[in-house]
Amino acid sequence: MGSQGRVSLSVGWITLFLIGTDLFAVSPLLPFISEAYNVNPAMTGWMVTVFAITYAIAAPLFGWASDKSGRGIFITFGLLLFSFSNTLTAFSPSFTWLIMSRILAGLSVAAITPLIYAIIGDIAPSKRRGTWLSIVVSGHLTALWAGAPIGTLLEHILGWRSVFVVMAVVGIIMAVVNFKTWKYVPPSDLTRNLVEGNLLRILGSVSVTTIWAISMYALYVYLGAALYSENRFSSSEIAIAVTFYGIGAVLGSLISGQFTDRFGVRKISKATLIFLTVILVCLGIFFSSGDWIYIFLFIWALVGYSGFTSYQARLAVEYPKERGIVMAWNNTALYIGITIGSMIGGYVITNWGYPFLPYVCSIAAFISFVLSIQTKTQEKN
Repeated sequence: MGSQGRVSLSVGWITLFLIGTDLFAVSPLLPFISEAYNVNPAMTGWMVTVFAITYAIAAPLFGWASDKSGRGIFITFGLLLFSFSNTLTAFSPSFTWLIMSRILAGLSVAAITPLIYAIIGDIAPSKRRGTWLSIVVSGHLTALWAGAPIGTLLEHILGWRSVFVVMAVVGIIMAVVNFKTWKYVPPSDLTRNLVEGNLLRILGSVSVTTIWAISMYALYVYLGAALYSENRFSSSEIAIAVTFYGIGAVLGSLISGQFTDRFGVRKISKATLIFLTVILVCLGIFFSSGDWIYIFLFIWALVGYSGFTSYQARLAVEYPKERGIVMAWNNTALYIGITIGSMIGGYVITNWGYPFLPYVCSIAAFISFVLSIQTKTQEKN
């Protein structure tokens, strides 16, 4: 890997760590925000909801535009908007303005995250694409277990508004860095009209990610409550469990890049989905096994995020001319899956209880595997 490659990967990693921190740090801050604006916790939850909805709608539009006009300019725009939106979040005079700030934040992230994946896919050597993508994905996943605690620590020292101020400042810096890094990367050589026969195939391909997200997040959203209910874990034990999960996610992403480059993206993406089905069944069997749960959570995340990263690499290989919009649709599919997964998880625990969640997730993982095979069959026809 040359010096330019190391710079590109470093910039991509830091950018996605920043974006992931914004995503994962908001939830722990909701009680403090609720108190500051004198609204109930359910209302502050809309900060997360409007962010996700805006992201899901806007990401494909930015992906389509970046395939035509180049990715770097949209990433830079996204980071400038990211800084503005976080500044507005920190100093919103009312709760209405606060919600508006999170809509703008969702719009900004839609112009950043999928396009970072796409531009890394564009510039990576063909035999190292899986490894390069796995490295930048690990930046986002590292924020899962490191970004949120950093935000919580800042809140404890300086108050919740300081978290968004810091992210706004870093966002400005990264806007300059990203502009300088990507300005020499030419637009993708788009040679065919996406709408003519290709859009339905893309939607079919990213549906694998939607079902995968259900298999992961129907349980993860309620993981803390499940561990407290079934294992009587304390808050510190739950934090340790989430840390094991987060480390497994990062390692899974990094390891899968090496394997996809060596054995091929299709083989690894399908194998991880099968292993994910099995580990979720094991997780269900041993969920109340005390300290052993840490190991199973680690393996679950290791396998699960290996699947996500390897499938991203597969999409990058299979859609070289529409990489921007495919990555954008894949991220939209991810957010749709997270939303549906949280709804399914809520239904399961209400009607059947926490112990059934891993088994429901294993069914979703198997469906995702079947869809990944069907996608390949369609490509052959």
